[in-house]
Amino acid sequence: MLNKQSALAVALGLSVASVQAEVIDIDNAELARLTAEGIPLIDIRTEGEWKGSGIIAGSRPLTFFDERGQADPAQWLKEAGAIAGPDQPVILICRSGNRTRAVANFLSEQAGYKKVYNVRWGIGGWVGEGRPLPPYLGM
Repeated sequence: MLNKQSALAVALGLSVASVQAEVIDIDNAELARLTAEGIPLIDIRTEGEWKGSGIIAGSRPLTFFDERGQADPAQWLKEAGAIAGPDQPVILICRSGNRTRAVANFLSEQAGYKKVYNVRWGIGGWVGEGRPLPPYLGM
């Protein structure tokens, strides 16, 4: 297990051998458009955050950093790969867009993902625009 600082260092570190893919910051209108097209949305927040605020309908909850700031990138990547593989576009969302920026860079630079969308302003921005956020009912 990596702590949050180590995981961020891994996620932000550049791999010389990897082909850098595209990480695209998107707003909520683009998020709605892309999910309507069927591009998977992974919510990387913690279960406590999902329960506290709800989740965007159709999103796939998959925590990257736990409540203690710990991460297991290899395990997370295995689970994320079942949702969207490296050749498929994927959207990431968290509370504010900061954690997803680090995870998007990890997917792009370390895991070979070709197109990763980062939701700028995260769930906070989604709620701030009055968009729906159904309760999280568990897996």
